[in-house]
Amino acid sequence: MRQLAARKQRLSQRHPWLYPVAVAVNRARRRLAWVRSDARWASDTTYDDLPLLVIAHKSLLLRQLGDSEMYLQHNKVTNLMLAAGRVDGLLIKPGETFSFNKVVGNCTRRRGYLDGMRLSNGDVVPGVGGGICQLANLLHWMVLHSDLTVTDRSEHSYDPFPDNDRVLPWGTGCSIVYNYVDLQFRNDTDTTFQLRVNVGERNLEGELRADRPQPRYQVYGANECFYRLDGSYFRANEIWRSVIGATGVRAGAELVRRNCAMTKYVPQGVEIQTLVSDADSTVA
Repeated sequence: MRQLAARKQRLSQRHPWLYPVAVAVNRARRRLAWVRSDARWASDTTYDDLPLLVIAHKSLLLRQLGDSEMYLQHNKVTNLMLAAGRVDGLLIKPGETFSFNKVVGNCTRRRGYLDGMRLSNGDVVPGVGGGICQLANLLHWMVLHSDLTVTDRSEHSYDPFPDNDRVLPWGTGCSIVYNYVDLQFRNDTDTTFQLRVNVGERNLEGELRADRPQPRYQVYGANECFYRLDGSYFRANEIWRSVIGATGVRAGAELVRRNCAMTKYVPQGVEIQTLVSDADSTVA
């Protein structure tokens, strides 16, 4: 766990003037990867629902998060409407791959996106297109309840806020940065899936639908811990998935991923383990 917690800063974090250069390089690499890829990208859309509901989920649009400005969250709703309009009705046919960045595209002001809440090194900052990660989070959560295969997903490096009426397990969210930090999943089955998403009055609403029956999954967090290392706090857990049988019994537990992130707050009301850094450890 020490290796997970003792994360080093990226070069561009230690030298912020390098950040634009790093972005340009990463975007060029991703464009080249798209050109070289033999993936079949999902692009067909229908607004006629496929017959079977795999999972439905919704997430609250507006919530008070620390000292974040609420106007950024109201702008986020506009951003989500634009992004959801690109995703709604999309089919992922057998052999096809979904890419959030290819489907949604670059969230620029020219395309109508506003300054929303973005996380930069764990801090809330205004940014054009901010808040669309909520849509990626919703899609990832639904995909985890299906036989679709997640092939590209990046988590946030920081946990910015303490839990406030959390519904989903911590560590199932996604980070999105056009075009090189993406959410991608591939359909390796003989089933066609469909994404339905909508921005309602209070919630971002989503459904994953299919054209044939699917197994039922339960996704849950386990082994959550908080650590203190060199004056910083870290949060870690595991995400597991099980098949739910016809009798409701959970079987076939599968480890989906392990998470670790630095918190931007001091954890309260939980046990905190103190780790000793390699620099402070000695050999007897």
